[in-house]
Amino acid sequence: MIGHLISITIAIILDKLIGDPPSWPHPVKGMGKLISYLDQRLNKGRNRQLKGLWMLMSVLVLTFLLSCFLVYISYQLHWWIGVIIEALLIATTIAQKSLKDAAIEVYEPLQANDLVLARRKLSYIVGRDTEQLEEKEIVRATVETVAENTSDGITAPLFWAFIGGAPFSLVYRAINTCDSMVGYKNDKYREFGYYAAKCDDIVNYLPSRITAMLLLLVSRTPFHSKKEAWKLLFQDAKKHPSPNSGWGEAVTAILLGIQLGGINYYRGQKSDRARMGTALQPLGKKHIIESTKIANKAVVYFYLFLFIGGIGFELANAWS
Repeated sequence: MIGHLISITIAIILDKLIGDPPSWPHPVKGMGKLISYLDQRLNKGRNRQLKGLWMLMSVLVLTFLLSCFLVYISYQLHWWIGVIIEALLIATTIAQKSLKDAAIEVYEPLQANDLVLARRKLSYIVGRDTEQLEEKEIVRATVETVAENTSDGITAPLFWAFIGGAPFSLVYRAINTCDSMVGYKNDKYREFGYYAAKCDDIVNYLPSRITAMLLLLVSRTPFHSKKEAWKLLFQDAKKHPSPNSGWGEAVTAILLGIQLGGINYYRGQKSDRARMGTALQPLGKKHIIESTKIANKAVVYFYLFLFIGGIGFELANAWS
């Protein structure tokens, strides 16, 4: 457990300083190629749901075995080599710097009143149509993306790294990558991506809720009383079509005094998403920056939560 905590600490620092340079090798790139290959080979004909399960299990087993082998060999060489290798692997599964940088890349052209560039930058990080969005909707889409991915891209992989080190963190990232590539409810992927989507819901269930509740617990809520804020969180989080994404959006909306959700278009198809929070102030460019600050706070307090839990576990183990 202590080794995991040290590895997690180093991983957070590495991601904060370096992030994911595009030219560097990255496990997710390999996962993506394997998923794409299996998708092309298996996603046709009959029994697509079972074929999708086979695809998912193949990716997860391969990821787990390779990461376990690498970590095992590293620890055999020296304990500190094992810790550092685990830290490097865990760092590839978290995206604090990447998430913040992506949000800033939308914020900066908005500051320069360049809606065309802001829309293009936004299109890199969201699935919705962005070509006709005005400033308010660009801001909303960016804030929603930061809010959703605070758990998916940062605290959830840290949670699984705490439970099972780098192998569990990488397996989580493999599940998340499968879901992002095939977990759609359209004709092509409704059956093939069924298990990938369900598995992603399961592994994000606890991290998303812990993250949102920790944020509400440690943050000032200038727009609501604490009692109202907690009531709103549990009321709004369940409105989201995803069983987990609503928690990040709801707590962000509550803390910023804004309303998220609304009309989105995906490939021309209208989608009316449930509203999160209360519009106590209009959405503005500043809320992009404020949402990244909330994400940063989530990482700090989630890390402290894991650290205290890990030390408590070690003390209990020593006492027993």
